[in-house]
Amino acid sequence: MHIRTHSTLAGHGNRALWPSPRRTAPAAACPAGVWRRQIPENTTRQELMTNFAFVFPGQGSQSVGMGRALAAASPAAAAVFVAADEALGESISNLAWEGPEDRLNLTENAQPALLATSIAYLVAAHERASGVGMTLPNPRFYAGHSMGQYSAMVAASALSLPDGVRLVRERGLRMQASGSGRDGAMAAILGLDDAAVPELVSRASRHGVFAVANRNSPGQVVVSGERAAIEAAAEEAKALGAKRAIVLPVSVAAHSPLMAEAATAMRDVLATVEFREPTAALLANADAHPILDGEGARAELVEHLTAGVDWVRAVETMTADGVDTFIEVGPGKVLTNLIKRIVPEATAIAMDDALAGDGLDLPILVHPDLAHLA
Repeated sequence: MHIRTHSTLAGHGNRALWPSPRRTAPAAACPAGVWRRQIPENTTRQELMTNFAFVFPGQGSQSVGMGRALAAASPAAAAVFVAADEALGESISNLAWEGPEDRLNLTENAQPALLATSIAYLVAAHERASGVGMTLPNPRFYAGHSMGQYSAMVAASALSLPDGVRLVRERGLRMQASGSGRDGAMAAILGLDDAAVPELVSRASRHGVFAVANRNSPGQVVVSGERAAIEAAAEEAKALGAKRAIVLPVSVAAHSPLMAEAATAMRDVLATVEFREPTAALLANADAHPILDGEGARAELVEHLTAGVDWVRAVETMTADGVDTFIEVGPGKVLTNLIKRIVPEATAIAMDDALAGDGLDLPILVHPDLAHLA
Protein backbone atom coordinates (compact mmCIF):
# COMPACT_ATOMS: atom_id res chain seq x y z
CA MET A 1 0.00 0.00 0.00
CA HIS A 2 1.32 3.39 -0.95
CA ILE A 3 0.71 6.05 1.67
CA ARG A 4 0.82 9.56 0.32
CA THR A 5 2.67 12.10 2.41
CA HIS A 6 0.34 14.96 2.91
CA SER A 7 -0.88 16.55 6.10
CA THR A 8 -4.24 18.01 6.98
CA LEU A 9 -2.44 20.05 9.61
CA ALA A 10 -0.58 23.22 8.78
CA GLY A 11 2.96 23.72 9.95
CA HIS A 12 5.47 21.27 11.32
CA GLY A 13 3.94 17.92 12.20
CA ASN A 14 1.12 18.20 14.74
CA ARG A 15 2.04 21.64 16.01
CA ALA A 16 -0.96 23.31 14.39
CA LEU A 17 -3.16 21.44 16.86
CA TRP A 18 -1.24 22.79 19.82
CA PRO A 19 -2.51 26.25 20.82
CA SER A 20 0.11 28.93 21.18
CA PRO A 21 0.59 29.89 24.84
CA ARG A 22 -0.76 33.29 25.79
CA ARG A 23 2.01 35.72 26.49
CA THR A 24 0.72 36.88 29.83
CA ALA A 25 2.46 37.57 33.09
CA PRO A 26 2.32 34.71 35.58
CA ALA A 27 -0.62 34.88 37.93
CA ALA A 28 0.03 35.84 41.52
CA ALA A 29 -1.26 32.48 42.66
CA CYS A 30 -1.46 29.23 40.73
CA PRO A 31 -5.09 28.34 39.89
CA ALA A 32 -6.58 25.42 41.78
CA GLY A 33 -5.54 22.09 40.35
CA VAL A 34 -2.70 23.54 38.29
CA TRP A 35 0.96 23.12 39.19
CA ARG A 36 3.50 25.79 38.36
CA ARG A 37 7.26 25.56 38.69
CA GLN A 38 8.74 28.37 40.70
CA ILE A 39 11.43 29.81 38.42
CA PRO A 40 13.77 32.41 39.92
CA GLU A 41 14.65 35.47 37.88
CA ASN A 42 17.77 35.25 35.69
CA THR A 43 17.37 31.48 35.40
CA THR A 44 19.77 29.99 32.85
CA ARG A 45 19.06 27.26 30.31
CA GLN A 46 21.28 24.85 32.24
CA GLU A 47 19.28 25.48 35.39
CA LEU A 48 16.00 24.84 33.61
CA MET A 49 17.00 21.74 31.66
CA THR A 50 13.92 19.54 31.48
CA ASN A 51 14.09 16.49 33.69
CA PHE A 52 10.92 14.76 32.49
CA ALA A 53 9.93 12.39 29.70
CA PHE A 54 6.68 11.83 27.85
CA VAL A 55 5.99 8.09 27.45
CA PHE A 56 3.32 6.57 25.19
CA PRO A 57 1.54 3.23 25.71
CA GLY A 58 1.11 0.50 23.15
CA GLN A 59 -1.65 -1.90 22.21
CA GLY A 60 -3.43 -3.27 25.25
CA SER A 61 -4.17 0.14 26.75
CA GLN A 62 -7.25 0.65 24.57
CA SER A 63 -10.77 0.56 25.99
CA VAL A 64 -14.19 1.51 24.66
CA GLY A 65 -14.96 5.12 25.55
CA MET A 66 -11.35 6.31 25.62
CA GLY A 67 -10.97 9.96 24.70
CA ARG A 68 -14.72 10.68 24.42
CA ALA A 69 -14.99 12.92 27.49
CA LEU A 70 -11.69 14.54 26.58
CA ALA A 71 -12.92 15.48 23.09
CA ALA A 72 -16.16 16.84 24.54
CA ALA A 73 -14.24 19.12 26.91
CA SER A 74 -11.31 20.11 24.69
CA PRO A 75 -11.60 21.62 21.19
CA ALA A 76 -7.94 20.78 20.58
CA ALA A 77 -8.49 17.11 21.45
CA ALA A 78 -11.64 17.00 19.31
CA ALA A 79 -9.62 18.35 16.37
CA VAL A 80 -7.17 15.46 16.71
CA PHE A 81 -9.96 12.92 16.34
CA VAL A 82 -11.39 14.81 13.35
CA ALA A 83 -7.96 14.76 11.68
CA ALA A 84 -7.53 11.03 12.40
CA ASP A 85 -10.96 10.24 10.95
CA GLU A 86 -10.20 12.26 7.81
CA ALA A 87 -6.82 10.56 7.38
CA LEU A 88 -8.36 7.08 7.53
CA GLY A 89 -11.53 7.91 5.62
CA GLU A 90 -13.64 6.42 8.41
CA SER A 91 -14.63 7.24 11.98
CA ILE A 92 -11.96 5.67 14.15
CA SER A 93 -13.17 8.07 16.86
CA ASN A 94 -16.65 6.53 16.88
CA LEU A 95 -15.12 3.07 17.22
CA ALA A 96 -12.95 4.27 20.12
CA TRP A 97 -15.90 5.91 21.86
CA GLU A 98 -18.73 3.49 21.13
CA GLY A 99 -17.11 0.15 20.26
CA PRO A 100 -17.96 -2.64 19.88
CA GLU A 101 -15.03 -3.90 21.94
CA ASP A 102 -14.21 -6.85 19.69
CA ARG A 103 -13.78 -4.55 16.68
CA LEU A 104 -11.77 -1.99 18.63
CA ASN A 105 -9.42 -4.73 19.85
CA LEU A 106 -8.51 -5.78 16.31
CA THR A 107 -4.88 -4.79 15.79
CA GLU A 108 -5.63 -2.65 12.72
CA ASN A 109 -8.21 -0.66 14.73
CA ALA A 110 -6.67 -0.56 18.19
CA GLN A 111 -3.44 1.00 16.97
CA PRO A 112 -4.80 4.08 15.13
CA ALA A 113 -7.40 4.59 17.87
CA LEU A 114 -4.67 4.56 20.52
CA LEU A 115 -2.44 6.92 18.57
CA ALA A 116 -5.26 9.44 18.10
CA THR A 117 -6.24 9.21 21.75
CA SER A 118 -2.69 9.65 23.00
CA ILE A 119 -2.13 12.75 20.88
CA ALA A 120 -5.52 14.07 21.99
CA TYR A 121 -4.37 13.80 25.61
CA LEU A 122 -1.21 15.73 24.82
CA VAL A 123 -2.85 18.57 22.95
CA ALA A 124 -5.53 18.86 25.63
CA ALA A 125 -2.77 19.33 28.21
CA HIS A 126 -1.16 22.03 26.06
CA GLU A 127 -4.53 23.71 25.64
CA ARG A 128 -5.31 23.65 29.35
CA ALA A 129 -1.87 24.98 30.27
CA SER A 130 -2.26 27.78 27.75
CA GLY A 131 -5.62 28.66 29.27
CA VAL A 132 -3.93 29.62 32.54
CA GLY A 133 -1.03 31.46 30.90
CA MET A 134 1.44 28.57 31.24
CA THR A 135 3.10 26.12 28.87
CA LEU A 136 4.52 22.61 28.84
CA PRO A 137 8.23 22.72 28.06
CA ASN A 138 9.79 20.26 25.64
CA PRO A 139 10.68 16.99 27.43
CA ARG A 140 14.11 15.45 27.52
CA PHE A 141 12.77 12.32 25.81
CA TYR A 142 9.74 11.03 23.94
CA ALA A 143 9.54 7.24 24.37
CA GLY A 144 6.95 4.78 23.11
CA HIS A 145 6.27 1.19 24.06
CA SER A 146 5.92 -0.86 20.86
CA MET A 147 3.17 0.79 18.78
CA GLY A 148 3.54 3.76 21.17
CA GLN A 149 6.66 4.63 19.17
CA TYR A 150 4.38 6.04 16.47
CA SER A 151 2.58 8.21 19.04
CA ALA A 152 5.94 9.39 20.38
CA MET A 153 7.11 10.31 16.88
CA VAL A 154 3.95 12.29 16.16
CA ALA A 155 4.29 14.08 19.49
CA ALA A 156 7.93 14.89 18.69
CA SER A 157 6.96 16.21 15.23
CA ALA A 158 9.06 13.54 13.50
CA LEU A 159 5.88 12.27 11.83
CA SER A 160 2.60 13.99 10.97
CA LEU A 161 -0.62 12.90 12.65
CA PRO A 162 -2.34 11.84 9.38
CA ASP A 163 0.68 9.79 8.33
CA GLY A 164 0.92 8.32 11.82
CA VAL A 165 -2.64 6.97 11.92
CA ARG A 166 -2.41 5.63 8.36
CA LEU A 167 0.88 3.92 9.14
CA VAL A 168 -0.36 2.15 12.26
CA ARG A 169 -3.46 0.99 10.39
CA GLU A 170 -1.14 -0.50 7.76
CA ARG A 171 1.15 -1.88 10.48
CA GLY A 172 -1.75 -3.70 12.11
CA LEU A 173 -2.88 -5.24 8.84
CA ARG A 174 0.65 -6.33 7.94
CA MET A 175 1.22 -7.84 11.39
CA GLN A 176 -1.98 -9.86 11.14
CA ALA A 177 -0.93 -11.25 7.76
CA SER A 178 2.73 -11.91 8.67
CA GLY A 179 3.79 -15.49 9.32
CA SER A 180 0.74 -16.88 7.51
CA GLY A 181 0.45 -20.62 8.02
CA ARG A 182 2.54 -20.56 11.20
CA ASP A 183 0.42 -20.47 14.34
CA GLY A 184 1.69 -17.49 16.32
CA ALA A 185 1.13 -16.85 20.01
CA MET A 186 2.34 -14.81 22.96
CA ALA A 187 2.52 -15.37 26.72
CA ALA A 188 3.13 -13.25 29.80
CA ILE A 189 5.66 -14.66 32.24
CA LEU A 190 5.32 -13.20 35.73
CA GLY A 191 7.65 -13.52 38.68
CA LEU A 192 10.54 -15.18 36.85
CA ASP A 193 13.98 -14.08 37.94
CA ASP A 194 15.66 -12.11 35.15
CA ALA A 195 18.70 -14.37 35.41
CA ALA A 196 16.54 -17.35 34.38
CA VAL A 197 15.28 -15.79 31.16
CA PRO A 198 18.21 -17.00 28.96
CA GLU A 199 17.56 -20.57 30.10
CA LEU A 200 13.86 -20.17 29.30
CA VAL A 201 14.78 -18.98 25.80
CA SER A 202 17.09 -21.97 25.34
CA ARG A 203 14.47 -24.52 26.40
CA ALA A 204 11.51 -23.02 24.55
CA SER A 205 13.46 -22.53 21.32
CA ARG A 206 13.73 -26.29 20.96
CA HIS A 207 10.00 -26.30 20.14
CA GLY A 208 9.97 -23.65 17.45
CA VAL A 209 10.49 -19.94 16.78
CA PHE A 210 10.70 -18.14 20.12
CA ALA A 211 11.72 -14.69 21.34
CA VAL A 212 11.37 -12.31 24.26
CA ALA A 213 8.95 -9.71 22.91
CA ASN A 214 8.77 -7.34 25.89
CA ARG A 215 10.90 -6.88 28.98
CA ASN A 216 8.40 -4.75 30.81
CA SER A 217 9.70 -4.59 34.37
CA PRO A 218 11.80 -6.72 36.73
CA GLY A 219 10.12 -10.11 36.83
CA GLN A 220 7.72 -9.43 33.95
CA VAL A 221 8.42 -10.48 30.38
CA VAL A 222 6.21 -11.26 27.40
CA VAL A 223 7.37 -13.97 25.00
CA SER A 224 6.37 -14.46 21.38
CA GLY A 225 6.71 -17.03 18.61
CA GLU A 226 5.19 -20.24 17.32
CA ARG A 227 2.41 -21.59 19.51
CA ALA A 228 4.18 -24.87 20.30
CA ALA A 229 7.19 -22.94 21.62
CA ILE A 230 4.99 -20.54 23.60
CA GLU A 231 3.02 -23.32 25.24
CA ALA A 232 6.25 -25.11 26.09
CA ALA A 233 7.63 -21.86 27.53
CA ALA A 234 4.63 -21.50 29.82
CA GLU A 235 5.42 -24.89 31.37
CA GLU A 236 9.19 -24.37 31.46
CA ALA A 237 8.78 -20.96 33.09
CA LYS A 238 6.91 -22.51 36.01
CA ALA A 239 9.64 -25.11 36.38
CA LEU A 240 12.20 -22.28 36.47
CA GLY A 241 10.37 -20.50 39.28
CA ALA A 242 7.87 -18.19 37.60
CA LYS A 243 4.79 -17.36 39.65
CA ARG A 244 2.48 -17.33 36.64
CA ALA A 245 2.67 -18.02 32.90
CA ILE A 246 -0.35 -16.93 30.88
CA VAL A 247 -0.83 -17.67 27.19
CA LEU A 248 -2.44 -14.50 25.84
CA PRO A 249 -5.59 -14.42 23.67
CA VAL A 250 -3.82 -13.06 20.58
CA SER A 251 -3.09 -14.56 17.18
CA VAL A 252 -0.13 -12.35 16.29
CA ALA A 253 3.43 -13.14 17.40
CA ALA A 254 4.51 -9.51 17.80
CA HIS A 255 8.19 -8.59 18.13
CA SER A 256 9.39 -11.97 16.93
CA PRO A 257 10.97 -13.35 13.75
CA LEU A 258 7.45 -14.26 12.57
CA MET A 259 6.99 -10.54 11.86
CA ALA A 260 9.70 -10.59 9.15
CA GLU A 261 7.14 -10.28 6.34
CA ALA A 262 5.49 -7.34 8.09
CA ALA A 263 8.86 -5.66 8.55
CA THR A 264 9.69 -6.02 4.85
CA ALA A 265 6.32 -4.65 3.83
CA MET A 266 6.51 -1.75 6.26
CA ARG A 267 9.99 -0.85 5.02
CA ASP A 268 8.47 -0.20 1.59
CA VAL A 269 5.53 1.74 3.02
CA LEU A 270 7.71 3.84 5.33
CA ALA A 271 9.96 4.77 2.41
CA THR A 272 7.06 6.80 0.96
CA VAL A 273 6.50 8.88 4.11
CA GLU A 274 8.27 12.04 5.22
CA PHE A 275 10.15 11.85 8.53
CA ARG A 276 11.69 14.90 10.22
CA GLU A 277 14.12 15.54 13.03
CA PRO A 278 12.34 15.04 16.37
CA THR A 279 12.09 17.99 18.74
CA ALA A 280 13.66 15.86 21.49
CA ALA A 281 15.40 12.50 21.57
CA LEU A 282 13.45 9.31 20.90
CA LEU A 283 14.64 5.91 22.13
CA ALA A 284 14.88 2.65 20.19
CA ASN A 285 12.76 -0.16 21.62
CA ALA A 286 15.37 -2.91 21.41
CA ASP A 287 18.40 -1.26 23.01
CA ALA A 288 17.34 2.29 24.00
CA HIS A 289 19.85 4.02 21.75
CA PRO A 290 18.86 7.65 21.07
CA ILE A 291 17.10 8.48 17.80
CA LEU A 292 17.93 12.02 16.77
CA ASP A 293 16.94 12.29 13.11
CA GLY A 294 14.20 11.33 10.71
CA GLU A 295 16.07 8.47 9.08
CA GLY A 296 16.73 6.93 12.48
CA ALA A 297 13.02 7.16 13.25
CA ARG A 298 12.13 5.48 9.96
CA ALA A 299 14.59 2.63 10.57
CA GLU A 300 13.27 2.10 14.10
CA LEU A 301 9.74 1.44 12.88
CA VAL A 302 11.02 -1.38 10.69
CA GLU A 303 13.44 -2.92 13.15
CA HIS A 304 11.18 -2.99 16.18
CA LEU A 305 8.69 -5.29 14.46
CA THR A 306 11.05 -8.25 14.75
CA ALA A 307 13.11 -7.08 17.75
CA GLY A 308 11.93 -6.99 21.35
CA VAL A 309 10.90 -4.04 23.50
CA ASP A 310 13.26 -3.59 26.44
CA TRP A 311 11.21 -1.12 28.46
CA VAL A 312 13.37 -1.63 31.54
CA ARG A 313 16.45 -0.51 29.63
CA ALA A 314 14.59 2.47 28.15
CA VAL A 315 13.49 3.73 31.56
CA GLU A 316 16.91 3.14 33.08
CA THR A 317 18.54 5.00 30.18
CA MET A 318 16.30 8.00 30.67
CA THR A 319 16.89 7.95 34.42
CA ALA A 320 20.66 7.83 33.93
CA ASP A 321 20.37 10.91 31.71
CA GLY A 322 18.66 12.90 34.45
CA VAL A 323 14.96 12.15 34.00
CA ASP A 324 13.17 11.91 37.33
CA THR A 325 9.58 12.46 36.17
CA PHE A 326 7.71 10.30 33.65
CA ILE A 327 4.35 11.35 32.24
CA GLU A 328 2.28 8.67 30.51
CA VAL A 329 0.45 10.29 27.61
CA GLY A 330 -2.57 8.21 26.69
CA PRO A 331 -5.39 6.22 28.22
CA GLY A 332 -4.76 4.18 31.34
CA LYS A 333 -1.77 3.67 33.60
CA VAL A 334 0.06 0.63 32.23
CA LEU A 335 3.42 2.38 31.77
CA THR A 336 3.01 4.42 34.96
CA ASN A 337 2.75 1.22 36.97
CA LEU A 338 5.70 -0.41 35.17
CA ILE A 339 7.90 2.65 35.75
CA LYS A 340 7.12 2.61 39.47
CA ARG A 341 8.48 -0.94 39.57
CA ILE A 342 11.59 -0.13 37.53
CA VAL A 343 12.60 3.09 39.31
CA PRO A 344 10.56 3.43 42.53
CA GLU A 345 12.28 6.71 43.39
CA ALA A 346 11.03 8.42 40.22
CA THR A 347 7.77 10.32 39.85
CA ALA A 348 5.39 8.60 37.43
CA ILE A 349 2.17 10.38 36.45
CA ALA A 350 -0.67 9.22 34.20
CA MET A 351 -2.12 11.99 32.04
CA ASP A 352 -5.49 10.42 32.82
CA ASP A 353 -5.01 11.63 36.40
CA ALA A 354 -3.37 14.94 35.47
CA LEU A 355 -6.36 16.00 33.36
CA ALA A 356 -8.99 14.86 35.86
CA GLY A 357 -11.19 17.77 36.92
CA ASP A 358 -10.65 21.27 35.58
CA GLY A 359 -6.94 21.71 36.34
CA LEU A 360 -3.71 20.29 35.03
CA ASP A 361 -1.97 18.39 37.81
CA LEU A 362 1.55 18.37 36.38
CA PRO A 363 4.69 19.64 38.17
CA ILE A 364 6.39 20.75 34.93
CA LEU A 365 4.53 23.88 33.84
CA VAL A 366 6.51 27.04 33.17
CA HIS A 367 5.64 30.55 32.06
CA PRO A 368 5.89 30.90 28.25
CA ASP A 369 8.62 33.55 28.54
CA LEU A 370 10.87 30.92 30.14
CA ALA A 371 9.91 27.94 27.97
CA HIS A 372 12.71 28.61 25.49
CA LEU A 373 15.22 27.79 28.23
CA ALA A 374 13.96 24.26 28.66
